[in-house]
Amino acid sequence: MSKLDGNERWNSKMLMTEHQEQYDRKQEAKRSGPTPEELTMLRDYILLPYLLTMVERNYKEMTRSSMLLKKLFVFAAETLMDRISKDMHRLRRELSQRSIKVTGDSQEDMIYYYSFTCRGYQDKFGITRDLMKAQISIMLTQYLANLQANLTAASQQQQAPS
Repeated sequence: MSKLDGNERWNSKMLMTEHQEQYDRKQEAKRSGPTPEELTMLRDYILLPYLLTMVERNYKEMTRSSMLLKKLFVFAAETLMDRISKDMHRLRRELSQRSIKVTGDSQEDMIYYYSFTCRGYQDKFGITRDLMKAQISIMLTQYLANLQANLTAASQQQQAPS
C-alpha cells in the first residue's frame, strides 16, 4: 500500500492521448525482439568461442612442431587469439548494453539452440552444424585477411625511405 491509496484525487488522473501513445511505443520497443543487427551479434557471440578454440588447438600443435617457420605461425596464432578475445569482449559488452543475455544451449538433430533474452523478449536462436562450420570459416578468412593487411602495411612502412 502506498500513501496515495485512498486519496481519491489520484483515481481520476487525466492522461493525454499523445502521452499514452508515447508510453505505449516505449513499452513496445522494450518488449520487441532483436533487430537483424542484434541477431548477427548473437551469432558472432556464439561462434567466436568455437573459432578461438580452433585457433588455440592449432597454436598448441605449432608450438610442439619443428617447422622452419614455427615462430611466424606461432606469432600469427597469438595475434589471432588476441583479436578474437577482444572481439568476444566487445560483443559481450555491447550485448549487455542492449540488455541481451544468452542463457543456455542445447542440441537436437544437428541443430544447436541457444536461448536468449532481449529486453524482456525470450526466444531461441538455432544454428545448424554445417552453417556453423561455414560461418566460422568465413570469420577465420576475415581475421586472416585483416592480419595479412596489417603485416603488409607494417612491411611497407619499414621499406619506405626515411
